[in-house]
Amino acid sequence: MTDLAYLSATEALRLFRSRELSPVELMTAVAERAEAVEPQVNALSERTFDEALLQAKQAERAYRDGSPRPLEGIPVATKDEQPIAGRLATDGSLAYADQVAEVTHPVIERVLAAGGIVHARTTTPEFCCAGFTHSRLWGITRNPWNLDYSPGGSSGGAGAALASGTATLATGSDIGGSIRLPAANTGTVGYKPPYGRVPAMPPFNLDHYCHDGPMARTVADCALLQNVIVGPHPHDVVSLRPAVRVPERLGDVTGLRIAYAPNLGDWEIEPEIAANTRAVAEALREAGAIVEEVEVGLRSADVTKAVFIHFGAIFGPMVGQVAAEHGDTLNPYALDFAARAERAMGESGAFLHGLKLEAAIYAPIGELLDRYDALICPTTGATGLLAGEEYVDTKFSVNGVELDNYLEYALTPVFNIASRCPVLNVPSGRASNGMPTGVQIVGRSYDDATVFQVGAAVERVRPWAYRPESL
Repeated sequence: MTDLAYLSATEALRLFRSRELSPVELMTAVAERAEAVEPQVNALSERTFDEALLQAKQAERAYRDGSPRPLEGIPVATKDEQPIAGRLATDGSLAYADQVAEVTHPVIERVLAAGGIVHARTTTPEFCCAGFTHSRLWGITRNPWNLDYSPGGSSGGAGAALASGTATLATGSDIGGSIRLPAANTGTVGYKPPYGRVPAMPPFNLDHYCHDGPMARTVADCALLQNVIVGPHPHDVVSLRPAVRVPERLGDVTGLRIAYAPNLGDWEIEPEIAANTRAVAEALREAGAIVEEVEVGLRSADVTKAVFIHFGAIFGPMVGQVAAEHGDTLNPYALDFAARAERAMGESGAFLHGLKLEAAIYAPIGELLDRYDALICPTTGATGLLAGEEYVDTKFSVNGVELDNYLEYALTPVFNIASRCPVLNVPSGRASNGMPTGVQIVGRSYDDATVFQVGAAVERVRPWAYRPESL
């Protein structure tokens, strides 16, 4: 049953169609796996297994009647931030512990319409404002590969659920790396679609840093879920027409020109991550791509400045408003986030300065992508954040260099600034502490297909493990 819990969605659908496997059997395996590992991992904020098993029986009938939908019978864990009408909508905060959602997120609507079974919802940090996952509401979510570490954030529960076998597919969202960071830290696949490709909810649908997207254990599974949630929605003015789907046949990178950036500029990169990123570049050469090492030349301080100015305009004030009323209930990291964002916006002309920084940050990336079909670079500079650590009073160091803010260990916010670029995280290897590492595959604006082609090639030539040996 443990092995069944790690079955890919694409293989499960094949077995459902051939009647070699029942949706009830898969859901039972996933539920039993959750009962076994959740006390250690704590990735699920809500479980509805009894209801899910009833839906799995309905899915059985759909296959028997010859009328299955694209995700019929697949267990999908959805990020708790994405509301479901009639269910709690806490945003991971004690301040909203009793709040109930009145609407359902477009991504969840589409999962359900495609026959996916939402058997669980996944933990996040408070307000999704951290790169790790713990809160006063839900406690500490731990990494299945090494329980001393966080699975990352803010879609940390999603990544941990996939890695621990308690979900077959998962949904996430990404405002500064919140899909890609947990994917890198949990050895899973996570996709930040280009802005507008997947519909979102107001007001953050109007924030070009914000993206909702799929997470999975394989590239094909990630593409499967992306193709379900993509496309215009009547309540999201920026959702794009037409719906552009990822091709089913993936992995041919013969002749593609790929830029390999060991670093995006002056980020500290641990040697094991550097070595694993280099190995991915070599794997792509083996797969037939033309891979050339490049320098991007960005300054991490400029990226941090631009990001917090942006957060200071929209995201920070949202957290700050709650803090003003319920500050004694908030986690220290949430209060620190709101304060940093407010300081960044405190200078006259800050927003205009932030826009100028964003334009300067994209310029070298745009020039590279004019010459290359894709860019690969590390997802993070370090192999994990400790579980439960706030990183407010404690400074985070990489290669012995102390960072002003722990989020500077992430190379992901660059591509929230370059928001029209699709970015796929795939595993790049493992570190000596047992933690997975990840690589970002960056495409030209709105070129979803190429990043999945590259990701599938990496998976074929350099396959990764799905299941932590110690859990």
